Amino acid sequence: MDLVAPDSAEPLSQSRPFDLIDAPIIASLLHWRHARTLVSIPLLIISVAMIAHGLFGPEIAPKNLATTLGWVHFRGALVLVLLGAGNFFCFACPFMLVRNLARKVVHPSWNWPRRLRNKWLSIGLLVTILFCYELFGLWASPFWTACLILAYFAGALLVDSLFKHASFCKFVCPIGQFNFAASTVSPLEVKVRDAGVCDGCHTKDCIRGRRESNAAALSKPIVIQRGCELALFQPLKSGNMDCTFCLDCVHACPHDNVGIISRLPGEELMADPMRSGVGLFSRRKDLAALALVFTFGALVNAFGMVSPVYAFEDWIAGVLHTTHKAPVLGVIFGLFLLLEPAVLLGVAAWVTKVWGNVKRSLLQIAVRHSYGLVPLGFGVWLAHYAFHFLTGLFTFIPVTQSAAIDLGWPILGSPRWRLTGFPPNVVHVFEIGFLGLGLVGSLLVNYRLATSEPTGKPLRVFFPWALLSVVLWIAAMWLMAQPMEMRGMLLGSG
Repeated sequence: MDLVAPDSAEPLSQSRPFDLIDAPIIASLLHWRHARTLVSIPLLIISVAMIAHGLFGPEIAPKNLATTLGWVHFRGALVLVLLGAGNFFCFACPFMLVRNLARKVVHPSWNWPRRLRNKWLSIGLLVTILFCYELFGLWASPFWTACLILAYFAGALLVDSLFKHASFCKFVCPIGQFNFAASTVSPLEVKVRDAGVCDGCHTKDCIRGRRESNAAALSKPIVIQRGCELALFQPLKSGNMDCTFCLDCVHACPHDNVGIISRLPGEELMADPMRSGVGLFSRRKDLAALALVFTFGALVNAFGMVSPVYAFEDWIAGVLHTTHKAPVLGVIFGLFLLLEPAVLLGVAAWVTKVWGNVKRSLLQIAVRHSYGLVPLGFGVWLAHYAFHFLTGLFTFIPVTQSAAIDLGWPILGSPRWRLTGFPPNVVHVFEIGFLGLGLVGSLLVNYRLATSEPTGKPLRVFFPWALLSVVLWIAAMWLMAQPMEMRGMLLGSG
């Protein structure tokens, strides 16, 4: 007999999960079709202020909005929101606001090239940004940070003015790919509430869009609410990969059958269904490469901010007989983003195949199990970015006061440069906690992946990937224990 909740005829075992769209206070906002525009406007204003201050404001990074908001506050807020809710930065993306305005004038007519319908281009751009961040010291250059933001606006406008749908988001945007990878471990997912309702739906508005039904519009139907531009058909969608949380499907569904539903974080990494717009994770080498760049890139980015990196760079420069930084960084990125993942995953895949008696090829094994490293990679990004965010939590206040004075509006008072954030020793506790969560998440995902292998030896399959996760966790713990540069803040080193 099913247990029944008091004053309810619905069994407890069948109770609905939490749905953010129906949550008090914000329900009306999320149901409003212009909610994304409303939320994007403040971010657009902030972006314009960052660009202007970066180009024409002080060249000292800790006193400039572009570098302080960009490299201290934006990154920290981004990963914390991804941890707590999901891909809501893409929901509020200011680049899409400008792009949507441009599309009222320019109507793209091309489809994105078939050969580029994958993540390889965006992965290359993500690695390029990480490389340029270190090579040009973007955290210390307001001018180049402003140029990077401008390049983003220009890229979104150019791509989506030429190509239909959301080609920039799905195939180009490196921040978007970072968000997609991170949101696989988020606790919320845009998904259908009742699959049975979708079975009886004949219009498929969630992907086709809602159109005028009057006779005058029959010859050339007018779309009054677009469907999913990223080709994610809700009844067959599984997980957050490629989902920008734009909520177009929510507003297009005539049955109010799409919500932002709670789930087990990392759940989509554990299974391998055929996903609308994505396909099978086990056959997507580009998505596996994204998972590895996401994970090992977190370690590389953190390594670039600790003191041992300088001795290592000097040693490489001596071996190469060069005084230029670019080839030195090229070696470091090659070692840690190409050679190290290839060796570690190759060994783990070989042990899995031989000791675990898995019949698939080494590449197939490596692709499938690479997703198990994503939670740990996210833990490293969290620990790193939260360190800068929390230690510099209040630095935006004096920078904003200073910017107002530069504009001749001293209404905010004199800059209070002593405002910083939490002490580093307090923030280290959060770092350890984030890294611990990441390790536990990776171990759980790796175990589920091991039990899904068609072999009678799941513990043998689990062991090499668990060991790899622990090794990377130890490396991350060592990195976070090193003195880290307070980039973008008036605090020196600590």
